[in-house]
Amino acid sequence: MARFDIIENSISLSEPVLVEGLPGIGLVGKIVADHLVNTFEMKHYANVYCEGIPQTVTYQPGQTSVVTPVRLYADADRDLLVLQSDVPITPQAAITFANCISGWLTETNVLPIYLSGLPAQKQSEPPTMHGIGIGDGVSQLESVGIDTPAEMGLVSGPTGALLAHALEHHLDAIGLIVESDPQFPDPEAARRVLVDGVGPLASVEIPTGELVDRAEEIRSAREQLAQRMQQADEESTKAHPLRMYQ
Repeated sequence: MARFDIIENSISLSEPVLVEGLPGIGLVGKIVADHLVNTFEMKHYANVYCEGIPQTVTYQPGQTSVVTPVRLYADADRDLLVLQSDVPITPQAAITFANCISGWLTETNVLPIYLSGLPAQKQSEPPTMHGIGIGDGVSQLESVGIDTPAEMGLVSGPTGALLAHALEHHLDAIGLIVESDPQFPDPEAARRVLVDGVGPLASVEIPTGELVDRAEEIRSAREQLAQRMQQADEESTKAHPLRMYQ
């Protein structure tokens, strides 16, 4: 049964922005979510129970207690939520998972920011990023000057399912799509999303110096997960260009 088990009832949120951190191309969402949780020392707000999440638990250094592999973290001062995931969601489970997450978002008046990596051998510095929106998400993107897409494309996987659910049910949502390394974790792409996407949209200043300094360490630490996802063809989210007559 779909359930969000709130474990930190003392946290009060007004109209929070939620940043989705599912592992996908370049592990952009995963790196962004981990960085926000660690940098702001966000509180573990809820364990997430949805069909489609692998039946596993996560344990952490220095702690004997275990948690669900998909969790919510909260920062009341910044009115910010982060959906952190230690596991990929398979494409087969995308719709079920999206329905579960979206149902909770609807009940709690949250504006979600969904993240997608666009596989590319990047030529530009920093990597190109653009935004897509549904409902009030469109005006939010315009208000902070995030570029519109330069070509037609689609977003697949659970993040695509989350955006599709928002479109079908007329819910506000934002999608950020950034050029990302198709084979390895990409801290540079994550930094672009944090500085020029999440920061302005959530009205927060996000330090990223540590992310840059630890880029090689992050790549190494996340490479095993990226390789496992490639072998199983289970990218959690991915953006695809749709060129004419392809």
